[in-house]
Amino acid sequence: MIAGMRKNGMRALTPEALELVAGRFRTLADPLRLRILQALQRRELNVGELTAILGATQPNVSKQLKALREGGFVGRRAEGTSAYWFIADPAVFALCDLVCVGLQARLSSHARLLAASGAEPRRRGR
Repeated sequence: MIAGMRKNGMRALTPEALELVAGRFRTLADPLRLRILQALQRRELNVGELTAILGATQPNVSKQLKALREGGFVGRRAEGTSAYWFIADPAVFALCDLVCVGLQARLSSHARLLAASGAEPRRRGR
């Protein structure tokens, strides 16, 4: 076993380090921030382009970009009078993929259990 690693692969971290990890997860816990990352995955974009793609206001997109930048997920590059935003930490997509795979497995399992019990899945708004 690698020093500092547990059987499940998670490092034994200090409370301070765990707070930093939790902070990164909190940064990703906003749907608009995730949509921004998804848009930037394709190419660099400026705030105007992001607002058009996302259908969000410029102040809100700027606020979310600031949080993503402080979290180390995006970077900013000036070109003339424009600023272009890009992905600074591409590992964020591996994390999102892991979450999506786990969520898909959980939903599939839940659907199988419902089908086996003959129960109808609950629908929102009922």
